Amino acid sequence: MRYACFALLLTWWAGSSAAFDIEESHSYPAGASELRILSTADQAVFDPILRSFQAENPEISIVYDVAGSTGVMAAIQDEGALYDLVISSAMDLQTKLANDGLAQAYLSEATARLPAWASWRDMVFAFTQEPAVLVVNDRLFRDLETPRNRAGLIELLRGNPQVFRGRIGTYDVRRSGLGYLFATQDSRNTESYWRLTEVMGRLETQLYCCSGEMITDVASGDLALAYNVLGSYARVRLKDTPGIRVVEMEDFVSVMLRSALIPMNARAVEEAGLMIDFLAGMSNRPELVQATGLPPVSLDARDGDESVLRPIRLGPGLLVFLDRMRRETFLRSWVSSVEQE
Repeated sequence: MRYACFALLLTWWAGSSAAFDIEESHSYPAGASELRILSTADQAVFDPILRSFQAENPEISIVYDVAGSTGVMAAIQDEGALYDLVISSAMDLQTKLANDGLAQAYLSEATARLPAWASWRDMVFAFTQEPAVLVVNDRLFRDLETPRNRAGLIELLRGNPQVFRGRIGTYDVRRSGLGYLFATQDSRNTESYWRLTEVMGRLETQLYCCSGEMITDVASGDLALAYNVLGSYARVRLKDTPGIRVVEMEDFVSVMLRSALIPMNARAVEEAGLMIDFLAGMSNRPELVQATGLPPVSLDARDGDESVLRPIRLGPGLLVFLDRMRRETFLRSWVSSVEQE
């Protein structure tokens, strides 16, 4: 039964034309031009950016639709949905859209100033660097040692099943493109990844589509911890959500680059280019960084021998785990580990 469900969940990858779901839709009326954006970023997070962009470009109205990362992929790849700009946290899926001829090239002074690793083929442009972190409930961890690395996390979970059974959260990597990206990068970076997923599976880990829902459930105490949550979302929530703590692992921290591209069938190409230029200059807009909690692309975030940061770079290497056979093999192993019978 488990593998029958698994097979069904792969249908989007096989080219299914099932409709994608728009989770949120918001309009920013202004001038006669209209920029249609499809994004994985919550509107509440992105709202300051949209309003600031519109203040500088009052002739441009904006429609901002939010969908999950696999839904965004399906919208552009399978349905040819009409959007002028696609913003996603799933770097691998963005790279695939460009590689498959579904994005158009764009060049400007702003994109030329981006580091070489923050753009690909002048089609995919990164504008944030966001770490994957552990979020824990302070009350439940009052008598527990906070894990500093994945080996410590495995030991903590094994030693305290009465605390963690049914109270661990992570992405359902079958539904979340970002979750799949983080999971595949984890499997590359540490041999302990599969041990960790098996331990989490034995403890009946709860599966989620999105970071925001996990953070909410950690804050309420429904979860004791959530693994591989977007640090940008978690730190924004720290401002008004008591009872949670953000922990960066000391063995390594995966860093995702949120990116934008212009679909091949975009109509408002000039307006989309203006937004890419605006996003590429986020490092010069500290007020927006503060308001959104989205860390801008920076030359300082380079991986090296002394650094725990593992920035995920744009490029063809991201396509490896999108190979259909490779993806099926990875997901089958993941399902076997996490959904134990």
